[in-house]
Amino acid sequence: MDTNNILIDITNIKKYYKVGTVIVKALEGVSVQIHKNEYVAIMGPSGSGKSTLMNILGCLDTPTEGTYVLNGTDVSKLEDDSLAEIRNKEIGFVFQTFNLLPRYSALENVMLPLIYAGIPKHERVKMGEHTLDTVGLGDRMEHKPNELSGGQRQRVAVARALVNNPSIILADEPTGNLDSKTSIDIMNLFEDIYDQGNTIIVVTHEEDIARHARRIIRLRDGLIETDEINPNPVRRQKVVLSEG
Repeated sequence: MDTNNILIDITNIKKYYKVGTVIVKALEGVSVQIHKNEYVAIMGPSGSGKSTLMNILGCLDTPTEGTYVLNGTDVSKLEDDSLAEIRNKEIGFVFQTFNLLPRYSALENVMLPLIYAGIPKHERVKMGEHTLDTVGLGDRMEHKPNELSGGQRQRVAVARALVNNPSIILADEPTGNLDSKTSIDIMNLFEDIYDQGNTIIVVTHEEDIARHARRIIRLRDGLIETDEINPNPVRRQKVVLSEG
């Protein structure tokens, strides 16, 4: 692959936590490169370090040792304010629990990152409406989360992640709260996003979800156990959905 196309470059990342008098070594020296328009799954059992790695990749935490270069910027040693700016500009998050504000409409939830980015209101509305259209919710813009199905709520969360045109979509167990049919619907949406040239990183413990990715990184005991291309990724699946 073209080295100029590297989006994420982490080298010898270590993360240690102090719990009482005990030092917990969550990551023991992880190095990995992820290129633009890759679709990567990060897997591992509980305690493997995958959540810690996700937090570092998402600029939610900083490593104890090592370097992390994100889209040409070394973010390893940045202070909280600078990390927040990088997060809002470079990373779109999709969480298992959706993390939508209950009193806000779908459109208002999607526009939140644009407020933080200082985008004028008329532009925010236009961008938010376009992104909700993209995820198939053009007719649900004024609905609040409690007026939406689980699948629709996750689509709102995906739209919020996409609206700022980030470098990476980082999804943490994105189907964990969804039934199997709705999970397929969301993974089909991720397939569409990937086909449009986006970079997707999915953190999951579910083999069925990881199989959608083109590359699977498995962690164990704070180290990369395997990092392999998926020879037979799951493509779009047809399903009759019971909810939107």
